[in-house]
Amino acid sequence: MNLFIFYLVYPFIWLISILPFRLLYIISDFIYTILYYVIGYRKKVVLNNLKLAFPEKSEKELFKIRKEFYHHFVDVFMEMVKTFTISKRELDKHYKYTNIELVQELKKDGKSVILISAHYANWEWIIGMNAFINYNAYAAFTKVSNPYFNNKILKTREKFGVTLKQSSKILPTIYDNYKKNIQSIYGLLSDQSPQLKKGVYWTEFLGVKVPVHTGGESLAKKYNMNIVFLDTRKIKRGYYETTLSLITDNANNHPDFELTDLYLRKVEAQIKAQPAYYFWTHRRFKHKDKFVK
Repeated sequence: MNLFIFYLVYPFIWLISILPFRLLYIISDFIYTILYYVIGYRKKVVLNNLKLAFPEKSEKELFKIRKEFYHHFVDVFMEMVKTFTISKRELDKHYKYTNIELVQELKKDGKSVILISAHYANWEWIIGMNAFINYNAYAAFTKVSNPYFNNKILKTREKFGVTLKQSSKILPTIYDNYKKNIQSIYGLLSDQSPQLKKGVYWTEFLGVKVPVHTGGESLAKKYNMNIVFLDTRKIKRGYYETTLSLITDNANNHPDFELTDLYLRKVEAQIKAQPAYYFWTHRRFKHKDKFVK
């Protein structure tokens, strides 16, 4: 059944993927209209998230951000489809780095790097970064249930030089590379709400007390790694620009959770600068009422 679904659906995905961006965004506009005005996918969740994050904004302002978000939401989905056939040259034109030399300079100290980011702008296209740096590059990903689609996604992303590791298998990879002294860079997305039983640290995020992941900080301290933040801006439709920002080059000099807080402040600044480009469909603040002092 999985193979049947793959052969039925993938040719359609491929045909969309080879379309020029101009046509891709025409399709995106159509899907947006259906998703927003007809289906109303998670509109209440998005609005509730925005109300919590921006209590100072009027309802009119929040509705405007919500509409902009859904346009971007569908655009990113279409850009992910485009990734199946996009060339390196085309990807480099649409996703640029302002200071890639920062990561190259860090390589001189012999340590590996945690490249940390949120679900913001288009995080998928960071896969092209490996063409500009001299590291073994890895990224954590969530396995797709259909093995044929999963293999196709892996093959597509890894053609740019990054190795994708299932989230549950990234830790053994980091450990193994550390023991073998293989200098690597690891891409981690860290802005989801952890399970309550795993929420070891509660702090404010966008003014709301929530449990947060501390994995990036813990790994940097355990394996003596640098932490670099990916500060991405959407320049215009389909075009992104990323500035790399060093959070620390000596993780063990920081008290517990300080690095996590520094990261969250950077994410907040990113969101406040362009609020429509954060992924608001997730229930970011679902545990907000469960904090126990």
